[in-house]
Amino acid sequence: MIRILVFGMTENPGGVESFLINYYRNMNRQKIQFDFLCNSHELVAYEDELIKLGGRTFHITARSKNRFLYKKELEEIFRKHAQEWSAIWVNVCSLANIDYLKVAKKYGIKKRIIHSHNSQNMDSKLRMLLHVWNRRNIKKWATDFWACSEDAAHWFYNEKIFDNSIIIHNAIDVERMKFDIEKRNALRKQYGIEDKFVIGNVGRLHFQKNQEFAIKVFNEYHKVHRDAVLMLVGQGEDEGMLRNQVKEYGIENDVFFVGVQKDIQAYLSAFDLFLFPSRFEGLSVVALEAQANSLPALASEGVIPKEVRMNDNFIFFNLDLGVIDWCRQIEKIGKMQRVSYEKVKSNFINGGYDIKNEVVKVEGLLVE
Repeated sequence: MIRILVFGMTENPGGVESFLINYYRNMNRQKIQFDFLCNSHELVAYEDELIKLGGRTFHITARSKNRFLYKKELEEIFRKHAQEWSAIWVNVCSLANIDYLKVAKKYGIKKRIIHSHNSQNMDSKLRMLLHVWNRRNIKKWATDFWACSEDAAHWFYNEKIFDNSIIIHNAIDVERMKFDIEKRNALRKQYGIEDKFVIGNVGRLHFQKNQEFAIKVFNEYHKVHRDAVLMLVGQGEDEGMLRNQVKEYGIENDVFFVGVQKDIQAYLSAFDLFLFPSRFEGLSVVALEAQANSLPALASEGVIPKEVRMNDNFIFFNLDLGVIDWCRQIEKIGKMQRVSYEKVKSNFINGGYDIKNEVVKVEGLLVE
């Protein structure tokens, strides 16, 4: 058995974290085991499960909190354990910090994988400058270049590296996310929305995910459709601003901020429509999860990669068309039915996004 050091798990169970746990759950763990490097001393997403599955977690201070402690703790972990790892797999949304690759090279880890999970800058101007600088030099530190989509590969790599990069599908466990009528009824009863039309969004409350626009659209839609509610699953730095927006519109009783939730299947099952107006994406795991749940969806056109579309009831629409046009689209899509599970399963297998098939590819790449 070999061990791989994986970076990418944070306290927030977002897209990268979901991607990693999906693969780890389905990996042949008699052959490959993961350890997780976490830039926080708090529990990270799925930590209890990571340990139960045979992984170890190594916590360090975040660079942004204390640069001296961060470097000291990072060096100490590699000094003690580097010889135990045959590879390091770094999963990030920008190249602003590639210290993990640098230290891995210093301590003799020969296989060093960088994996792009986004297609655009979602941070500060400083981090953008760091990304651009490290993009020029990434070949010096990494040996393998992966990405979740072609757009994400272009964002991380120059043309020469892009030609040698590998697309790793953000595959999911379709069975785990399929529509569940019992969970739907229980959750809708819990929130007192049994007879409501539930529009839902799952994701970090952040500029990238554009919940501000989702609320604008819902406010307009709700003026005509009084039986509708909006449910936002997730947390993030925009929460205060979004709550104020909801208060200004006077729709506090019709918008639910439910925070981070472990059972995403239950919430997707409770929704009637998935609203996903992101400003930019790499290749969204939750968009795939919504489709595995057979949920009708309305998503940003030209933003979310076309290859994410598995089902016919996943509709792309241009953000520039504005609130009224989005409301009209919701009215159309709201009449669509959920896709049968058999059809969903077939779509995911044919599209290359069913985890049971894709995990074999990743296992092969990790051990080569």
